[in-house]
Amino acid sequence: MSGRSPDPRAVLTVTATATVTATSTATSTATVTADSGSDVGQACGTNDLTFTISEKPQAGGYLLVTAKALPGITCYLEGVFPSASFGSSADTELSPAEHSVSETLKLSGNTVAYAGINPKTTDNDSGRQFEKIHLSVLGDEINFVTLDLPRTVTVDRPIATNWHADPADAVPFSN
Repeated sequence: MSGRSPDPRAVLTVTATATVTATSTATSTATVTADSGSDVGQACGTNDLTFTISEKPQAGGYLLVTAKALPGITCYLEGVFPSASFGSSADTELSPAEHSVSETLKLSGNTVAYAGINPKTTDNDSGRQFEKIHLSVLGDEINFVTLDLPRTVTVDRPIATNWHADPADAVPFSN
């Protein structure tokens, strides 16, 4: 070895691979080891969490999703946007509102995570109306849950923030 530091892109690739593996096996008791060698615990799967959804007035109005670990569960939720759609058509699937990954959150007890969803980012009369959303942890789409929305929403190019510890960070601003 020449004493050079490893290429940071290689480290990120290994981390992403470990995260994808943990997410796809979230219902098992596997642990994930970060590059530092420290144990970061079980990744949250959709079935490890309960979700609630509420309506907020900021940024022209948006939906705030709250995720909480089930009693007795401690898991880690990666700071990416939730996987969700308002219907079965690809044009109702959420796109990311943020361009980078946020911090991974440890969920246990009363600790919660928040993600904001803006169902309509266009400034026109187009869109379709929905009363429900299909939601899951990214990578665990097979275990999605269907939630009733607080009201019927018009959907056109929906976006979502990453999961955050502070609801103020989960306000989805469209570009």
